[in-house]
Amino acid sequence: MTVRVDAPAGALRGFAQGNLRVFRGVPYAQPPVGALRWQAPVALPRWAGLRDATQFGPAAFQPGATLSSVYATPPMPMSEDCLSLNIWAPRDAVDAPVFVWIHGGALWNGSSREAMYDGSHLAEQGLVVVSINYRLGVLGWLAHPELGAETGEGLSGNYGLLDQIAALRWVRDNIGAFGGDPAKVTIAGESAGALSVVYLMASPLARGLFARAIVQSAYMITTPALHEDRHGLRSGEASGVDLARALGAADIAALRSMPADVLTRAASAAHYAPFGVIDGHILPDQLVALFDRGEQAPVPILAGYNSGEIRSLRMLAPAVPGDATAYDHAIRAAYGDLADAFLRLYPATDMAEAVLAATRDGLYGWTAERLVRHQHAMGCAAYLYHFDHGYEPAIAQGLHAFHASEIPYVMGTFDGTPPNWPRVPVTPRETALSQAMMAYWTAFARDGHPRAANRPAWPAFGETRAAMRFAGAPMVVSDGQPGMFDLHEAMVSRRRAAGNVAWNWNVGIAA
Repeated sequence: MTVRVDAPAGALRGFAQGNLRVFRGVPYAQPPVGALRWQAPVALPRWAGLRDATQFGPAAFQPGATLSSVYATPPMPMSEDCLSLNIWAPRDAVDAPVFVWIHGGALWNGSSREAMYDGSHLAEQGLVVVSINYRLGVLGWLAHPELGAETGEGLSGNYGLLDQIAALRWVRDNIGAFGGDPAKVTIAGESAGALSVVYLMASPLARGLFARAIVQSAYMITTPALHEDRHGLRSGEASGVDLARALGAADIAALRSMPADVLTRAASAAHYAPFGVIDGHILPDQLVALFDRGEQAPVPILAGYNSGEIRSLRMLAPAVPGDATAYDHAIRAAYGDLADAFLRLYPATDMAEAVLAATRDGLYGWTAERLVRHQHAMGCAAYLYHFDHGYEPAIAQGLHAFHASEIPYVMGTFDGTPPNWPRVPVTPRETALSQAMMAYWTAFARDGHPRAANRPAWPAFGETRAAMRFAGAPMVVSDGQPGMFDLHEAMVSRRRAAGNVAWNWNVGIAA
């Protein structure tokens, strides 16, 4: 059965799904093609007539994950005309909390159309759920001095982040027509989607567009500066010039003339790395510095990470040394007076596990705890979680609690995982854990405090460093990894002070 909504953006025809109204492929900005490639998103005028919103919009152009990867998805339509969003709304929603999902994929891959991100199960909990597309890879994050000259302000890059901000503005202006409350928007994401949430918390342009933040497996890494080489990183502009040279493009006009799919594949082959850039405007400073000064959005946060993050991302981990002596020497050379603390946390008794754990904590564990510490210091409610759940097919592949494995539990989408994903068995145990996590996430989106009926009360992080551990069932823990945060914070602080080396990727024996 079709349903209709007349929003400020225009009239839409969606479809009924049980007690939900579903609208897919709704454009929130003009297609960034032609002269609009590498420009800030441009708002759409109200469209005339009734627009069909029953089909997902195309994904942003992307090279695709390795076919053997657990994250590889089936082929999907791709286009530069990709700035669309999807909405799942309870039929009787009135001023309902809004949950905006930002997909991950290293800022290179992913789409809101992926079945694992289906919002229907969370919407059945009483939320209006929105999932968004944004520009990826070279089309979404390229910085270049010619692009800066076009603006008259010297700004370039961050286009994917500007897309996300444009989507949030569309939600602010239109979500009331779907029964959502624009004053109760929670932004949520995993991996690069979680990094995007942190970018949004840091950006003055996003201030006031959301009331809460959910951050699943974020990484508060060093961010390149737009104009200058800093912290051991090439500037965003220099990286853009290097890429153009590698692709044989004399100028931006030549890059704009390249077909989007050809450009995307060529940039990926040239090892272009999409990230935000510090430009003093959209991202004013390093994320760590902004949070240290309390300049981030003052909103409640729910943040966490998975115990097996690196088991499916082994390319992030350095090779295991040949023996314990080599491991000990490498750590002592890199960590100096911090080496004993490092070796207590990541001992040589099982070097393979130590390498995985150190990389996990240096990227994801430290970031999650840093986020909740700083929001708590601002007087905001802050909640930390550890996802430590394994299920038989994943354990059999050595993927206990792997990166992103919490998503189908949070979204209730066991049947929507990619083809190579270890299939989650639909058993009472797995279903109960998913129901608990959906309840906690829904309650947080509703009022900033995660709660679930007949489940443990989730204490705020506070001074006790309390966290919720999701294993077979939710369980409250206190300071589950003593010394972890302090060690990595000390190392990051030293690198920041040195000013000539990046932080976070180079952990442990890779330091």
